[in-house]
Amino acid sequence: MSAGQGPRVTVWNEFRHEKTDEKVRRHYPEGIHATIAAGLREAGLAAVRTATLDEPEHGLTEATLAETDVLIWWGHMAHREVDDAIVERVHARVLDGMGLVVLHSGHFSKIFRRLLGTTCNLKWREGGDKERLWVVAPGHPIAEGLGEYVEIAEEEMYGEHFDIPAPETLVFVSWFTGGEVFRSGCCWQRGAGKIFYFRPGHETLPTYHNREVQRVIANGVRWAAPTPQAAARVFGNYKPLEPLGR
Repeated sequence: MSAGQGPRVTVWNEFRHEKTDEKVRRHYPEGIHATIAAGLREAGLAAVRTATLDEPEHGLTEATLAETDVLIWWGHMAHREVDDAIVERVHARVLDGMGLVVLHSGHFSKIFRRLLGTTCNLKWREGGDKERLWVVAPGHPIAEGLGEYVEIAEEEMYGEHFDIPAPETLVFVSWFTGGEVFRSGCCWQRGAGKIFYFRPGHETLPTYHNREVQRVIANGVRWAAPTPQAAARVFGNYKPLEPLGR
């Protein structure tokens, strides 16, 4: 982690909807990634860059990932276009300690499914639902600065069953006007890396302009940032520290 400016963050986005859908462009004229990045900078995270699908190597070169403490991932319409070699590159960095924050429809991304080992499928519905995200782990760093719940006037519904491994920590549970509930803020660790999944963020709605949503994402970045290790992890054949008796 870079000294004096907090974790180094890369915000990754397909950047496809914004180019073809006027409803999306209206809320995110410079892309969802740009809005998320701006919110992080306003939250005091200075070292923020962006990357998109159509850049060479999807903007996730070895050099970029080596300089990334936390990667934020938003994807939806082009999951299959993400090159498997880049997925493996990101996967290796997470196991080595890079944090990963997966947003909304990124639940179907190759990297999320690769790390969790399940289909990550769910129910969904567009149109007319209010979302209330209840904080069920009020002492968790990701919930810092929030009240009992976060309310979003309109959002796409995601409903259970969410086919994921049981979260190691569940921070938020959502309720929707239609009656569904959903595990909306989930934490895991894979290798040395921490993973946070956060549900809100449908592309045709202004969710990423919501101050409380921005706060959660910034909190999630700080939580997922790698913790400096006193020593490198050691694997493989190992000599005894003491003489072995017979």
